[in-house]
Amino acid sequence: MTGKRLAAVDIGTNSVRLLVADADGPKSPLTTVERHMRITRLGQGVGGSGRLHPDAVERTLSVLRDYRGRIDASGAEGVRVTATSAARDAANRDDLLGPAGGILGVGAELLSGDEEGRLTFLGATAGLEEPAPHLVVDIGGGSTEFIVGTGRPEGLQSVDVGCVRLTEAYLHSDPPAPEELAQAISVVEAHLADVDVMLPAAAAAETLIGVAGTVTTVAAVEIGLPVYDPEVIHHFRLSRAAAEDVFRTLATEKAADRRHNPGLEPERVDVIVGGAVVLVAVMRHWDREEMLVSEADILDGLVRSQL
Repeated sequence: MTGKRLAAVDIGTNSVRLLVADADGPKSPLTTVERHMRITRLGQGVGGSGRLHPDAVERTLSVLRDYRGRIDASGAEGVRVTATSAARDAANRDDLLGPAGGILGVGAELLSGDEEGRLTFLGATAGLEEPAPHLVVDIGGGSTEFIVGTGRPEGLQSVDVGCVRLTEAYLHSDPPAPEELAQAISVVEAHLADVDVMLPAAAAAETLIGVAGTVTTVAAVEIGLPVYDPEVIHHFRLSRAAAEDVFRTLATEKAADRRHNPGLEPERVDVIVGGAVVLVAVMRHWDREEMLVSEADILDGLVRSQL
């Protein structure tokens, strides 16, 4: 091995993810040693209660214990740990952050939406040859970040819509009723109108890049992947027509039927429609015919930030 072996952990609203990678320098490609994702639904009920549920905290800490073992076994020289939307919004965030730091041996940083977006942009665009400016859209569980720039992030807007937040607030029927879907879409559209005002460069970006679980899952369902394969997903070109088709299919199926779609993980069955609402609303709003799907995201940015 040359260079450094580094690790990154992202504690998100819906999932907890780990990347261990070898890196030669800030501009060099990362070599993935291992990458893992476990859905823990940390944001369970946070939108309504303003607090992390004890069960969600314990699910998350259990995954972190496993990740600590993997990091130690990998021989990583450093690790950076971050927590995002659900922890930002929770009054009892220390119930998670204190024990998490004890488990991982390093404090978990509570990222602002701006810092989260900066790192995501860094990860998703490193070495990318697609025409700039780039607009990176990170659809999470509790929030969605929009980051635009050429070579570096030049503007960012974070809005409080995500797959878990929309599902808990609006999508209560199985399958979601048409009026529920319409309300969820209208909420996202209102936020996108705000993005137009606060981040006008978004509309003029040359390349639309989508990261995180909603985007990669919709791509996996479109491809029909029986077993998730990051190499197949990375830089897949998701057309607007395909995204709309997957959205219609998933939104009109009962959860018991939806779970049989190849490419859809069982833990995402109940929130994927909420995430797809954000995805199709984005492509409609800016009249985009294609999104470049990226497996490289905030984790890659966290590794690069340690160099």
